[in-house]
This record gives sequence, structure tokens and C-alpha cells, in this order.
Amino acid sequence: MMKIKIMEPFIPRLRKPVAREGAERYLLFTLLSFAASVSLTRLFLDLTGYPQLGGGDLHIAHVLWGGLLLFIGALLPLLYVNRWALFADSILAGAGVGLFIDEVGKFITSTNDYFYPPAAPIIYAFFLITLLLYMGVRKPKKRDTRTELFTVLNDLEEVLDEDLSERERARILDRLNRIEHNSHNADFTRLIKELQDFISYDTLYLVPHRPGLVERSQARWKRFEDRWVNRRGLQIALAGALIFVGLWALVYPIAIATVAYTPTMIGDLIVTLVQGGFIRGPGELAWFEIRLVLQLTVGLILFVSGVLFAIGRDRQATGLSYLGLLISITMVNLLMFYFDQFSTIVIALVEFVLLLAIIYYRRHYLHNRLV
Repeated sequence: MMKIKIMEPFIPRLRKPVAREGAERYLLFTLLSFAASVSLTRLFLDLTGYPQLGGGDLHIAHVLWGGLLLFIGALLPLLYVNRWALFADSILAGAGVGLFIDEVGKFITSTNDYFYPPAAPIIYAFFLITLLLYMGVRKPKKRDTRTELFTVLNDLEEVLDEDLSERERARILDRLNRIEHNSHNADFTRLIKELQDFISYDTLYLVPHRPGLVERSQARWKRFEDRWVNRRGLQIALAGALIFVGLWALVYPIAIATVAYTPTMIGDLIVTLVQGGFIRGPGELAWFEIRLVLQLTVGLILFVSGVLFAIGRDRQATGLSYLGLLISITMVNLLMFYFDQFSTIVIALVEFVLLLAIIYYRRHYLHNRLV
């Protein structure tokens, strides 16, 4: 009985989860550090000839460093309640899982094949799943009084650190005033009033507002946006980018078609592809053909979208280009990662940036959200 009583305080009761304010920012940092970790690791290994740390029978794989970063990231929010711990955790978690999953080829093959072809699309698919989670988290959700109070209590960290600014106080008061009108719990209402009185005290220590890195970056972007970004200029830029990416996507399937348009040539091409290691058998040949068809389709879609932007048909252009980029990012790139491996990273990055530009254009000039 004594043992149960000692352990009770350390076993929390399961309660309704509370959505963390700003969770999408931490998840974004995780995504970026994950992508950077995999990309930079592959680039470093390729440039240095895949060196090994260790000697003789000892080989310290970078999956171990990934595990170490994941362990440190898991410990930080357990040991510290500060927001910086969450920020550091998001970076360490992304970098750690990147170093870990980069060696997935060794985990799923009996020969520990780091260069196993399906490894690259598996890593990319994992990234897409995490990106899908991020898109879901960043969507606005209805927040109840309990969730809003959790957020307010978390914001009081600034008071405890004597780092509360007038702007932050105004934001807290605005949130308290808003949730006061929606509260139907007498205890919550009493707590809200106490917090309002406390935050409103004239003697409360305040510091001058110091913009953080994100806020400074947003301010710089706003100045750049106001000075240089306009609808017609963005139309021209998107038209040029879409036409270029569309033509680039068309080059490969058209080149294949020009050298293999008879049964004999197709047979010779298959032999060349097998000998070059691009395909390993009939099953992969089928996927290679699917890749060519999808690339050709996406290339045509993006090229037409670019032409539509150039002639001012921006509403049709945004819808069509959004569809083409989604098909490329979610389907074509998976196949390209399989056949072309990590050289596809640059193409995927360009398409992601172009997709964000399409979303930006539609939100700002067509007043219609895509996501």
C-alpha cells in the first residue's frame, strides 16, 4: 500500500488533450530541420566519398547521432518548462529523425544496403506525411474556454521571467476579455477576473518590446512585399517559373520517346536502362513507364498554367498549376526518388516553393484559400 501511495502523484490522470498555442511553428521547425538533416547528410557523404567513423570492426553510423539528438530532444521538455526548450526540442527532433531515417535502407534489407533504391522514396513519403500533419495543425480550430486559459497561463511565463512587454500584456488582456464572454463556468469566470486584475496592475513590471527573429523576419518581408511585390509582376514571375518547370518535366519523357519509337529501339533502351542500373526488371519497367506518363502529364499542365498566367487568366492558372504541382509533389517525385535517388531533392524544393507562391498569389489577389 505504501508503494502505491508513493507512486500516485507521479502517474497523471488522463484528461482531454489541450492544443498548444503556436504548435504549428514548432512543427514547421521540425520539418525544416528534418529536410536539412537528410539533404546535408547525403550531400556531405557524397562529397567526401562516404567516410566511416571508426576503425576495424567499429563503425559509428550516423543513426546513433540521430538517436542521441532524439533522446536529448525528448529530455528537454521533461526537464524544463521554458518555451526555448520546445524550440530546441523541435530542432533536435527534426535533425535526429533525419539522421535516423536516412539509414532506413540498412534497416529494411538483410544485406544492410544503405543505397537500397526504395529508401529515398520512403524518406520522402515520411516527410510528406509529416507535412500533411503540419497542414492539419495549422488550420484554425475552435478553442474552448479551458484551452484559452491554458494558453493564458502559459503566456504568464513572460511575467515570471520579468520580460512582459506592453504589447504582450495587451494581447493577454484581449484574450481574457474574449474568453470571459464565452465562459459559462463560475470558477473559470472568477479565475479570469483575477487574472485581468493582476495583468492590469499599473505597478506590473514591463519591458520595452523587443521583436524576436520571426517578428523581425516578418517585418522585413512586409517591407519587401510593399515595395517590390505586385500582382502583374508576380503573374510574370509565376508564368516564367511554371513554363520553365513544365518544359523541364517534359524533357526526360520526350528524350526517351525520341530514342525509342520502334519495338527494336524500345528493347535496346530497356537493355541500356537495366545495364545502367536505372531499372532492375519487368516490374520496375512498369513503374518507369508510369513515371514517364505522369511526368509528361504534369509538364503539360504546368506549361499551360504558365501560358495562362502570361495572358492574364490567373484564376484558371492558379487552379491548374495547383493541381499539377500536387500531382508532381505527391506522386511523380516518389517515383523520381526511386529512380533518380536524392538528386530529386532540388526538383522537389523548387516545386514546394512554387506551390507556396501559387497559394500566396491566390490568397492575396483572388481572395480564395487553396488550403
